[in-house]
Amino acid sequence: MSDAKIDKHRSRLREFGSFLQSRRARLSPEQVGLPSGFRRRTPGLRREEVAQLADIGSTWYTWLEQGRDVRPSVEVLDAISRALQLDPAEKHHLFTLAAISSSEEKPKTKEHVPDSLTRMLKALVGQPAYVLGCRWDILAWNDDAVRVFGDFGSLEGDHRNLMHMMFTSQSHRQILADWDTLAPLSLAMFRSDCAHYVGDPDFERLISLLKEESPEFRAWWPRHDVLQLPSTIKRITHPDEGHLAFEYLSLAVEGCPGMRFIVCTPCQL
Repeated sequence: MSDAKIDKHRSRLREFGSFLQSRRARLSPEQVGLPSGFRRRTPGLRREEVAQLADIGSTWYTWLEQGRDVRPSVEVLDAISRALQLDPAEKHHLFTLAAISSSEEKPKTKEHVPDSLTRMLKALVGQPAYVLGCRWDILAWNDDAVRVFGDFGSLEGDHRNLMHMMFTSQSHRQILADWDTLAPLSLAMFRSDCAHYVGDPDFERLISLLKEESPEFRAWWPRHDVLQLPSTIKRITHPDEGHLAFEYLSLAVEGCPGMRFIVCTPCQL
């Protein structure tokens, strides 16, 4: 195994352990039917309590949180998911982080938007639409997207990234009427996607940049919130067109791992 693959492997193990710790810390003994006992120095369950609930050895569970390469089975992951009361998105995230051998690889060459998708994108009228790459870089867009969200073509590098726009662009933040709600939801969805690429240098660089430039991103990232939400509502306060509302739909692109086609359909609230 090359040094780069070893580094990614270790990063994934650390992320797996950190996620377990974050889910354990949010549960109280009362929530899982255990006595609270004496005052606790830190919030949440103890490691041995999670192990007890999952019916696995406490040493084994401790190794998992420490990021050791012990490779849990599907049965163990199921038991831990039940013990930590993970929702479906969190369970999927846990399994993705654990499935090291089947993790997705970021495209080795520049991501290419299929011609058929480009034609569909341009044909949409009255519906802002764009294509996101695996890192949430904005790869292609139509005229309505520019009309509503601004000129993506004027942005370069990390600035043409949806997470970077969400957390560092004041102009983008100002048009999102529900930024305080949308931003943490978007981060949770981004983190869910990131599980496939833990340790990738481009992802790690973007995350470090966002931690540096956005106090909200810096505060929310350690929560390890994950979410799978293909559709939601975006309310826009447009400087020229006033109040707009769109149903935001995210579709996977067949044959292009990690790529998503985003369509915003006007709606009434």
